[in-house]
Amino acid sequence: MTENTTRARPGLPVPARAARFLVLLAVFICAACGLVYELALVAIGSYLLGNTITQASVVLSVMVFAMGVGSLLSKRFQASPAVSFAVIEGLLSLVGGLSVLLLYGAFAWFSAYQPALVVLSFVIGLLIGMEIPLLMTLIQRIRRQEASEAVADLFAADYVGGLIGGLAFPFLLLPLLGLPRGALVVGALNAVVGVAVVLWLFRSELTRRAYAGLGLGLAAIIAVLGLAYVYADRFEVDARQALYRDPIVHAERSEYQEIVLTRSLDGEDVRMFLNGSLQFSTLDEYRYHESLIHPAMDGPHGNVLVLGGGDGLALREVLAYDDVSSVTLVDLDPAVIELASTDPVITELNGDSFEDPRVEVVNTDAFQWLRENGEGFDVVVADLPDGDDTSTSKLYSVEFYSLLRHALADDGRLVVQAGSPFFAPDAFWSVDRSLEEAGFSTTPYNVDVPSFGNWGFYLAAVGPAPELDVPDDAPPLRFLDEPLLDAAQVFPRDRRGSDAEESTLMHPRVMAYHQGAWRGY
Repeated sequence: MTENTTRARPGLPVPARAARFLVLLAVFICAACGLVYELALVAIGSYLLGNTITQASVVLSVMVFAMGVGSLLSKRFQASPAVSFAVIEGLLSLVGGLSVLLLYGAFAWFSAYQPALVVLSFVIGLLIGMEIPLLMTLIQRIRRQEASEAVADLFAADYVGGLIGGLAFPFLLLPLLGLPRGALVVGALNAVVGVAVVLWLFRSELTRRAYAGLGLGLAAIIAVLGLAYVYADRFEVDARQALYRDPIVHAERSEYQEIVLTRSLDGEDVRMFLNGSLQFSTLDEYRYHESLIHPAMDGPHGNVLVLGGGDGLALREVLAYDDVSSVTLVDLDPAVIELASTDPVITELNGDSFEDPRVEVVNTDAFQWLRENGEGFDVVVADLPDGDDTSTSKLYSVEFYSLLRHALADDGRLVVQAGSPFFAPDAFWSVDRSLEEAGFSTTPYNVDVPSFGNWGFYLAAVGPAPELDVPDDAPPLRFLDEPLLDAAQVFPRDRRGSDAEESTLMHPRVMAYHQGAWRGY
């Protein structure tokens, strides 16, 4: 038995020890590729739908189940483990490499994202589950050893490969290649390693027909993945355009989200979307931003904090007051700020607000920034995306509003965009409960913004509930006036309060309320 570690086994092109090392190296690389496929499925789901926890849960649970099924099925292929392993790796590389493009296409053209995600997760998990039992047979053919030792060696290589794949995905593949091309490159690597090891190391076990078939199959897989790599950008553009009514004039995927600008054919309606969610339309954004900003400015407003609002439109309304001395804008994504500072349409719309010397921009997470903030502000504007996923629900929590309370100066005011009281009433009223739990008194109000529908806000303060008024020194407004604000405080009976509970970091109820809303609309 000891001789087999140095001498070549019959039919092996290298000594048994080297052959065993190559098989374990293949395990290492294939495991890394498998984890990248898994992370890619989670990532594309978070890009398209948000709600990373749900997407990760679906992918992980389906894949783990399918891996168990694959392990059982592998018994049927033990008679010819080398050929079976090569075929499985070829299929895995093809399905895994194309998975991101397939899911994007299913989402854009067929509205069948969730079924496609389940099917792809199951197929990839099934193929991954068949790997280890076949590799166990192959490594035992090189040199017989105790089963426990072989399993330990295989799992060690598998787990370390998973570590490398997990780290390479966010720090190497996504920054350098992006999601679709990163998956395609990993698929090609998976195919070359998985099939080539069999073609070279176990060629003595292959018939001439099997050898030729595997070689042609490998060439075909590389060709398909290569073509997909070349046309990935074109595919992504076509699929993305299918999601939007108007032509896309700008699209980029930043570190945090997908940013898209569309322009109607007549040029009158320019819209910004972040991860597919509408941020503004040039036709009616003034309705939203006037309603958000000016009631909060009826009082001291020398020092203003804006959380979110990277498009600069809320900033435009704040800067219209000459006695505003400083504005701090905290927005996570510098790419949005860059676009809003350079795109001619948006800079005209926001009045070049980022060029105003009174403005300081901070690109960081609002929650973390508030934890370190020691300054008090006269007005705080929470112009943040709806709390419909794990990353944004914390921005509608009792804990977050408690931090905002400490960021307010004496007699300061807070205004919060709180979503639609018509389409998502429980989410809207949950914000009220959370603000009250954090020590605020609130005045809810709602207006109609055609591109959004009925939309709601809270004006909040520590002490008596603040009154809604247009400031005496307000600039000329297109939408907001005193009669409208009086009417804005009236809610229809079927949307007048609910049994919604407050949202916290440990119980992000606002996320569940959002996810249960908007159905049928």
